[in-house]
Amino acid sequence: MPIGSTQGLEAGAVGQRLKRFIPPRAHVNSLIAASGSTVLARARYLARNNAYAGNAIDFFASQVVGTGIVPSWKGMADRPDLKKALADAWLAWTDESDADGQSDLYGQQRAAAKELFIANEVFIRMRLRRPDDGLLVPLQLQMLPSEMLPINDNRSLGNGNVVRQGVEFDQIGRRVAYWFWRQHPEDYTVPQSRGDAGRQTRVPADQVLHIMDGTEAGQIRGLTRMARGIVPLWLLDLYDDAELDRKRTAALFAVFRKMQAEFEPSSHGAEDNGDGTAEQELAPGAQIILQPGEDISVAAPADVGGSYEAFQYRNLLRAAAALNIPYVGLTGDMVRANYSNLRGALIDFRRRASTFQHSVLVFQMCRPIVKAWLPLAVMSGAVRGLTPAGLVADRARVGRVAWTPPSWEWVDPAKDVKAAKDEVDAGFRSRSSVIEARGEDPDEVDAEIAAERAREQRNGLGETGSAFAGKAATAPAAPAPDPVEEEQPPENPEGPKDE
Repeated sequence: MPIGSTQGLEAGAVGQRLKRFIPPRAHVNSLIAASGSTVLARARYLARNNAYAGNAIDFFASQVVGTGIVPSWKGMADRPDLKKALADAWLAWTDESDADGQSDLYGQQRAAAKELFIANEVFIRMRLRRPDDGLLVPLQLQMLPSEMLPINDNRSLGNGNVVRQGVEFDQIGRRVAYWFWRQHPEDYTVPQSRGDAGRQTRVPADQVLHIMDGTEAGQIRGLTRMARGIVPLWLLDLYDDAELDRKRTAALFAVFRKMQAEFEPSSHGAEDNGDGTAEQELAPGAQIILQPGEDISVAAPADVGGSYEAFQYRNLLRAAAALNIPYVGLTGDMVRANYSNLRGALIDFRRRASTFQHSVLVFQMCRPIVKAWLPLAVMSGAVRGLTPAGLVADRARVGRVAWTPPSWEWVDPAKDVKAAKDEVDAGFRSRSSVIEARGEDPDEVDAEIAAERAREQRNGLGETGSAFAGKAATAPAAPAPDPVEEEQPPENPEGPKDE
């Protein structure tokens, strides 16, 4: 058999079934350059106008980010004072992180998650501020949508670098800069007198976070996660509109009156329209007297019967699969949900969401931000007890941060709590890992519990049914220690010896 034969692989054959299935062989970068802007515009239209798409985006962002992915300074576990100082400085800075002043850092995380669903990429420009700006740490973050980087900007520069889809690469393929529009190309509210329309500005790559969940090797720009769901969502929307119009037309109860003789409107209580037609008002309980030879027929539009619900359900399942979210996350439909199928769907989705959290949001957004923030926070004096010299001497430990997403509420939390307790009791996992899975820092939880126990004891709550006091009261009493006898010198049966 010749090497070029396709008889061994049916998927590679060009037969009757596959003769029209000849997909393009273009790289994903070429496809995005050719139609990426149109696909993104359609995705944004659905996000703004389609109820299912809007619900899917909110569901994704709330599950992936929720109230925020927060840092825990693991390297400072043996320095609780310094760990608290870092956590306090970080928390205070999060309120000032947004360059637009519209949200805090965790709101920016949620906005980034939405952009990653719609455009599958978002840019964050790290803006250094002057000391007289009055910020706790002279650093703010400016979020830029995908449209701010021209997708068709491809050119060679005089220094040997090349610009591909708005990204400048050096001669060994490293990203060195981004050529952003000075203003959004489709924002017509910016006064044209500024002269920024159609102009670009070069921003070094070390000042830009390009957050993207690429799907193919070598991909430069993002392709919306909604690409596979745009067609089914749009066509289903058109079908729903047509069905609503059909129902509305059927509810009008149109009546057609056939006359076999010359019609005189005045003799039938009708109003002459002056064009050979007439209208007679229908009222509840009215008796319409027909003349001999007259006939009445009622408009009866075709009904889809019971197929509408099944057809819509199957298409919504297809859209949910295309968007990689559960059916309930797309529709909010709880009618078909029970404990088993809802839990199974959420476990599968949350496994994917966890992968996205750590490989995209944490790796591409959270870690670079804290890496840029830490030296600025220390130099500005925001971290009590840590000097620049101390940071340089112990940078590896100080910068060791674990990022904890918020905990996920389950369908039956009582069963999950019991399962976690059983795992800890059996030694299959640590108590700290359970606390971290709930989105909290074990050291902070332990400190809160210790402080609460101390407060209960100070306030004499041991006899009032306190949870901690109850545990102490029901705990088995420790065995009494054996009495310690005073040590006696060993007896000498031979009596004292002469020295």
